[in-house]
Amino acid sequence: MPHLFSPLTIKDITLRNRIGVSPMCQYSAEDGMPNDWHFVHLGSRAVGGAGLVIVEATAVEPRGRISPEDLGIYTDQHIEPFKRITAFLKEHGAVPGIQLAHAGRKASTYSPWKEKEAPAAGVPNDQGGWDVVGPSAIPFNEGYKEPKELSVEEIKEIQENFRQATIRAREAGFEWMEFHGAHGYLAHSFYSPLSNKRTDEYGGSFDNRIRFVLETVRVMRQEWPENLPFTVRISSTDWVDDGWTLEESIELSKRLKQEGVDLIDCSSGGNLPKAPIPVGAGYQNLFAEKIRHQADIATAAVGMITQGMQADEIIRNERADLVLLARELLRDPYWPLRAAETVHKKNELHIPPQYERGW
Repeated sequence: MPHLFSPLTIKDITLRNRIGVSPMCQYSAEDGMPNDWHFVHLGSRAVGGAGLVIVEATAVEPRGRISPEDLGIYTDQHIEPFKRITAFLKEHGAVPGIQLAHAGRKASTYSPWKEKEAPAAGVPNDQGGWDVVGPSAIPFNEGYKEPKELSVEEIKEIQENFRQATIRAREAGFEWMEFHGAHGYLAHSFYSPLSNKRTDEYGGSFDNRIRFVLETVRVMRQEWPENLPFTVRISSTDWVDDGWTLEESIELSKRLKQEGVDLIDCSSGGNLPKAPIPVGAGYQNLFAEKIRHQADIATAAVGMITQGMQADEIIRNERADLVLLARELLRDPYWPLRAAETVHKKNELHIPPQYERGW
C-alpha cells in the first residue's frame, strides 16, 4: 500500500516521496528574473526533504505576470538563472518543476504588501503596470483593469508564447511541467462561464470553453519531452451554482488525459472575488479523490494540508497520488522531516550530512 513516503514514478521521473512544494508566488523578481531569494527559497525546500519542488507561476510573456515582481521565462536570458536553481534542486534529491502561467485579467496587480497601500488593485501603466487581456471584457473585480477581449489571432500568439516558454523550461533543466489552468487566470477564465461570454469557437458550449486549455496543452506537449511528467492545475469548481462545476472538471480531466496529461493538480476557486468557499482542513481533497477515480488519472491534493498523518491518510486511502503543500512549507521548510517522525517513516528520509546532528 502506498504511503506518504513511498516513491512515485511517472514516466521516467521518480519522486522520493509524495510531498511536493506547491507553486507559491514570492513577488521578488525584476523583469521576471529569478535571483538569490528564489534560489534560497526553493533550495531550502529540497534540502528539507520534499520530493518535488515546483517554481511559482512563471509568466510566458511580460503581460502574463500577476504583478511586476513575478517570475517569467519569456526570454532566453531567463534560462541560465533557472539552470542554477534546477541543478541545486536535483543535487539535493528533489525533482525540479515549473508552473507556466498567464494571469489574464488578473494581471498587472500589486504584490500583497504593496496592495495594502494602493488605491486600487490594478497597477497603473505609468507606474510599471500594463494593459490586460481575457476571453471577454469583464474585469475580475472593482479596482481591477478591464481586460481587452482577445481576438483569435491574439489567442494563437499567446499559445505560441506557451510553446516557446516550454522550450526554455526544458533547456533550463526542469523535469516536471505544470500548466496553470486555475485560480481565475487566463486559462480558467476561458473555461468558466462566469468570465467567458464569447460567441465564437472559444465561448458558449462546454467544448468551446475548454478549447483554449486543450489547444494550449497540445502545443506545449509538442515541445515537452515524452519521458517527463506533464501536469495541469485546474480549479475544480467556482463554488457557485452558475459557475464551473466538479462534474465539468471530471470531463475536462478525461480530455486532458487523452492529450497526454499525466496528473491533475486539483485546486479550486479564484475566478470570483467573493465566492462562498468553505476553507478548512483538507477542504479540496474531495476534488482530487473524485477526479482520480472518475477520470482515471493521477491527482494531487492541495489546500490546508498541515499535518503529517493528515497527508499520509490522503495517500494511503487513495484519495490522491501526491500532496502539495504551500503555506505549511512557508512556515517550515523541513516539514517533510518532521512528518516522517509523525508517520514513523524516519528511516526513509535522506537527511543531508550537514544536518544529521540535528536528527
